[in-house]
Amino acid sequence: MAELSPLRRRMIEDMTIRNMSPATQRSYISAVSKFSRYFGRSPERLGLEDVRAFQVHLVATGVSWPGLDQIVCALRFFYGVTLGEAEVPERIPYAREPRKLPVALSADEVVLFLESVSSLKSRAALTTAYAAGLGASEVAGLRVADIDGARGVILVRQGKGAKDRNVMPSPQLPGILRAYWKLARPTTYLFPGRDEERPIDPTVSHAVATIIKVQSRAELEDRSRFETRYYISSATLCAKQAADAVRSHWGIENRLHWVLDVVFKEDQSRLRKGHGAKNMAIVRHFAINLVRAANDRRSIKLRRKLAGWEPKYLNGLLNPSAR
Repeated sequence: MAELSPLRRRMIEDMTIRNMSPATQRSYISAVSKFSRYFGRSPERLGLEDVRAFQVHLVATGVSWPGLDQIVCALRFFYGVTLGEAEVPERIPYAREPRKLPVALSADEVVLFLESVSSLKSRAALTTAYAAGLGASEVAGLRVADIDGARGVILVRQGKGAKDRNVMPSPQLPGILRAYWKLARPTTYLFPGRDEERPIDPTVSHAVATIIKVQSRAELEDRSRFETRYYISSATLCAKQAADAVRSHWGIENRLHWVLDVVFKEDQSRLRKGHGAKNMAIVRHFAINLVRAANDRRSIKLRRKLAGWEPKYLNGLLNPSAR
């Protein structure tokens, strides 16, 4: 591991003294590093004209307005605090972001979107963020004990501005979380990561950068069929990029469906009829709870593989007393 330079160490100390969050510290350090690498010199040897040239470069590369402002915040902190040049920060302008009203999904569209998320934990986490108005790191840090179902209150620990606060969520959320808890049985954190004693990584939720809504119409012999689909992307996409990505996805999906339908006769499967899909989902939940209950140090993913590979290990899961 490379040794920290005195300048970087001082900037980290300045941010630590001000109790800035680890995510903010990483963001500021990354921004100043990019600034330095662009010119190939130490940032303490760069001045206002260099900052201006760097901003012009960022705008030309198409960086988002929030991303540009984040870099500006980092540079203002670096010059104003770490280098102690109090007059410089005021001369580094923020970007003026065009203010547009976001496209708001209807209640039915939100339900359709959340139902399209296959992972139980991810669906419950996204529902909590929407119904309680929480950020990704706030959702990740929730503990089982923070949910007060009787009063309909959620305790958010060290949220925005490193402050605790109580949140009154949607009246339906406590019931949804209760159903989630009965299936997943989390112990400490409401949404644990691979290690049950640690929370899920907030960057997992940050990966949702774009939600794409596609409405399609199929012309049949005597009628038209309309369909709405939702896609989630970790990339920030414009309408054209989103359309190209969806078309590419459809191409892969169509080829896959041809193989499944023609070769494997998937449409004839009983799981696709009646309540087969829901029944199978319940069976999967039973199975994952059995895997979670195994008292060993392996990850859940490895336990599932071993259950499929080794009959003896599978028998131990089904008959705990025989282990």
